[in-house]
Amino acid sequence: MSAKKDKKEEQSFEQIVARLENIAQTLETGETKLEDALSLFEEGVRLSQEGTRRLDAAEHRLEVLLDDDKTQPFEPSAE
Repeated sequence: MSAKKDKKEEQSFEQIVARLENIAQTLETGETKLEDALSLFEEGVRLSQEGTRRLDAAEHRLEVLLDDDKTQPFEPSAE
């Protein structure tokens, strides 16, 4: 596993959102070179997918916790 991937896995959801906001602001200026803009866009897509995955996992965890008013340990699916 690369160090770059390890760093992304360590990011909190809040850090992902903050980075996405930063990318959006940078791209909205229209002053970014094409290659840099494409790289930022690709990073944004990856971060968006990771953020969505984490939100889905949190939603599933809440559903498990609220199911039949019983608390159960959360076991993430192996996707």
